[in-house]
Amino acid sequence: MTESEKPPSADPDNAGASGLRQDPILGIEVVKAARILRLRGELDLYNSERVREALSDACTGDPERVVIDLSDVEFIDSTALGVLIEASKKLSEHRALILAAPGPEARRVLEISGLDRHFTLRESVQDALDSEF
Repeated sequence: MTESEKPPSADPDNAGASGLRQDPILGIEVVKAARILRLRGELDLYNSERVREALSDACTGDPERVVIDLSDVEFIDSTALGVLIEASKKLSEHRALILAAPGPEARRVLEISGLDRHFTLRESVQDALDSEF
C-alpha cells in the first residue's frame, strides 16, 4: 500500500447511477503502523458492501490500528453498524479499530445502540492515532 491511497471508485464527483448517492469512501491513508479510512455521507444498506470492501482493504497487512474517520458521516443505519462490528472482529487480538470524530448523529446512533461501549471512540483522527489502546 502506498503512503496515501485512494480506492479507484472513490471519486468524489461520482454520484452513482441514480445521481443521488455519493461514494461513502473518501480514501484510505497509511500513517506509520495505522490505516485511516475516511468515510462520508450516509452509511446504510445501499452502500454497506462498499464500506465492507474498504474496511477489508484497510485491515490488509494487519495494521496496529484502523482508524475510521466519521467526521463527514451524516447517518449510520444498523446494516453499517454491523459492518463495523464485523471489521472489529476480523482484526487480530492485539490490533484496534477506533472510531474518530463522530458527529452528533453518528454519536447518537452509537450511544442508542450501546456500541459506544463496544468501540473505542476518539474526538479526532489525531487523538485516535496518539491514543493507547
